[in-house]
Amino acid sequence: MVTTEPAPPAPPGVSRRHVLRGLGAATGVAAVAATGLLSYRAYDAAVLDPGGGDAHAPWRDWRAVPGPLGAVGAAVLAASPHNTQPWRFAVADDAIDVLADPTRGTGSVDPFSRERDVGLGCALENLVLACPPRGLSPTVTLLPGGDPVARVALTPGPAVTHPLYDVIDRRHTDRGPFRATPLAPATLEALSGADPAVHWVVDTAARAALGRLLVDAAEALVADTEQSVDNFAWFRATHDDEERHRDGLVLDGQGFGPLQLGAAKLLPPSSRAEGDRFWVDRTRDVHVATAAAYGVVTTPADTDDRAAHLEAGRLLQRVHLRATSLGIALHPMNQITERLDREATTGTASDLGPRLAALLPAGTRPLLVFRVGVPVRPARPTPRRPVAAVVA
Repeated sequence: MVTTEPAPPAPPGVSRRHVLRGLGAATGVAAVAATGLLSYRAYDAAVLDPGGGDAHAPWRDWRAVPGPLGAVGAAVLAASPHNTQPWRFAVADDAIDVLADPTRGTGSVDPFSRERDVGLGCALENLVLACPPRGLSPTVTLLPGGDPVARVALTPGPAVTHPLYDVIDRRHTDRGPFRATPLAPATLEALSGADPAVHWVVDTAARAALGRLLVDAAEALVADTEQSVDNFAWFRATHDDEERHRDGLVLDGQGFGPLQLGAAKLLPPSSRAEGDRFWVDRTRDVHVATAAAYGVVTTPADTDDRAAHLEAGRLLQRVHLRATSLGIALHPMNQITERLDREATTGTASDLGPRLAALLPAGTRPLLVFRVGVPVRPARPTPRRPVAAVVA
């Protein structure tokens, strides 16, 4: 697993969390400017170029690449847990194999590799959507018993484009605030494609109950030192980290407004403890507070295997692409299932599982949770590894 050393705590009063929550973003920028360091640090931190640099080149270059490698170029733009990008691809003229990268896990946060396999399913869906525009007809065979996890056979076909293909490079996870705009039942049905595996949590009482669950699960995760460390290992605190790793959770992906993002990039990185506290506060005050609805992708209670996880990932990617095409934001929030898996590995138990089960149809098992809503501002792209780095 990729790891980074936790950043040392910043001096009191000038950490990112203190400024963003206490002083306000504009004050934070002014404070840094007053030190005379603004010009250099703004350049060094890419404050004026969010979404730029080599780490974001895959978002800009993929459409022009023909053949199977162009399809892989679309696959690497898919969602993945903590932006770990846990995939590799074996490419031939007549087939593309999707493989798991065992070095890109999140440890105790995903002990059964469910989230990793969901991410592989997301990449598989993008891959399939990107084949027909290149004159390739894809046939998918899931291989859940080993690695590769899926094979996409390729035969020549007409060059056709699916509407979801057109928004692949506009789809981004949105961790920012959503507007107080309700989503109509017909809109939610359009997002899920009427797939019964997506259970919508919409009414006020149920949304409030799930919101409390999400905050409680976040609190429990950061209180678990091993999960906290494994979670923090994927945070890229600086622009240099982004360019070096080209993965992970970055400031551009946190849904900040321009001034708040500028302050966050200019100020010293937060420690792990500060970052944990900020995430919990943000979960409560922004994510839960502004969610218009939640979706829960479920599977039958007696089905919990890799094939189900891969199909859940394909479904999540389709939902997110449909949401993007309709101007709706989507944000996966999987701390509940991460805690439930952790409890299963440690032999402990809490009330999280029964509380979540009470909100779901009888006889189903939750695989992942996400929130949707009308965004306050467009979400920004996050780093991606280039095709050359993921082709086996």
